[in-house]
Amino acid sequence: MSGELKDLKIDRSKRRTGPPKWATAWILTGVFLLVALGAWELVAPKLNAALLVEVQRASAISAASAPNSVVLNATGYIVAAHEIELASKVVGKVKWIGVDKGDRVKEGDVLVRLEDDEYQATLQQARGQLVNLQAKLDEAIHGSRPEEIAQALANLNSAKADLENTRVSLERARNTARESLGSQQALDDAQGRYDSAVHKVNSLQKTYELVKIGPRQEEIDALRGQVEQAQGAVAYAETNLDNTIIRAPVSGTILERAVEKGEFVTTSFVGDKGAKGYVVSMADLNDLEVELDISQNDFAKLRSGQHGIITTDAFPDLKYAGFIKEISPEANRQKATVQIKVKVEKPDDHLRPEMNASVAFLAADKPGAGKTPEKPVVMVPATAVHEGTVFVVLDGRAVRRTVKTGAVSNQSVRIEEGLIGGEDVIVSAPAGLKDGDKVRTKA
Repeated sequence: MSGELKDLKIDRSKRRTGPPKWATAWILTGVFLLVALGAWELVAPKLNAALLVEVQRASAISAASAPNSVVLNATGYIVAAHEIELASKVVGKVKWIGVDKGDRVKEGDVLVRLEDDEYQATLQQARGQLVNLQAKLDEAIHGSRPEEIAQALANLNSAKADLENTRVSLERARNTARESLGSQQALDDAQGRYDSAVHKVNSLQKTYELVKIGPRQEEIDALRGQVEQAQGAVAYAETNLDNTIIRAPVSGTILERAVEKGEFVTTSFVGDKGAKGYVVSMADLNDLEVELDISQNDFAKLRSGQHGIITTDAFPDLKYAGFIKEISPEANRQKATVQIKVKVEKPDDHLRPEMNASVAFLAADKPGAGKTPEKPVVMVPATAVHEGTVFVVLDGRAVRRTVKTGAVSNQSVRIEEGLIGGEDVIVSAPAGLKDGDKVRTKA
């Protein structure tokens, strides 16, 4: 009995105290991998993150426009060199207008159409008058027709026959009067009929001769003059009809649309609420100038053709080369200024008429200086240069370039060596930026 109870006892030394060793190893390996993966996801973006940087294109300008020393700074406004207020040459209501402010047009494009019913009728009337006068001229040139000559001859022969009859009657009346058989009244009547017949024959004889000869040269010349006058009337009517279609005289940009459909257009300005004197204003925005009023005290520092650097308040980082194109021949007494115009050499879409603009006039070339070298001068913002180096962006990475700097003007630095122009230069490089770091540019 005791032996059976002994067999029933549990041997606790053989009871398992945990999972198998292989399971524990797998669990620990999985936890480690999860922790490592999470840590990599946190660290990897920081290791591979591209720094956000601001860049500006290194500008290459002609050596003649490179800043050596600024002799004068002046402010003014950008203006179109040739602004056109396109007017109508005829009066009428606007039937159609096909442009709006800011549209670019080419020379010859149709901008406005006016109602043309009256001009069509005038042209038709002038053409009819021309046909009528041309027919009369042709008739005069060709002379009388054979039928007309034959009719004139027949009338002459008939008159001659009547003359012969009246002559016979007159002789009979004379004989009767001499023999005292007839009255004096009968003789006078016969004489009158004879004289009338003689005049008629003479008249028809001349008519016959004129019909054979045809119109006089003076009559033909007069008809030719009337035909030319009618041709001028036709040409004038055609011109007026063509002028109801208003086309762009040059290629450019529409600055203002002054009329709407149904408005009346005249050839002279009346007022905002009346007929309009022009339909659109336009200009070529590739031909811009900066208009400045220069104090008479500073006028001696400038000369025609002198170069300068142009900047605008709207885009202060953009610089444009220019030169003095026009100097007013007279001064403004009230302002004590002289107006000059600086032509923008290569304007772009950032420039707009009436924008504020500043011009830094550069020192004139010294007499006897050599020719301007063809190699362009590269300009970059002063904040892009640090200890003789700049960073440029190539294929999404910052690349350090060693440069040789020159004169500083208007917050820009002249680069003598190291850049050729057109590179994207990092402005105000972030601290710690190294050669080869990944970067991305601001929009």
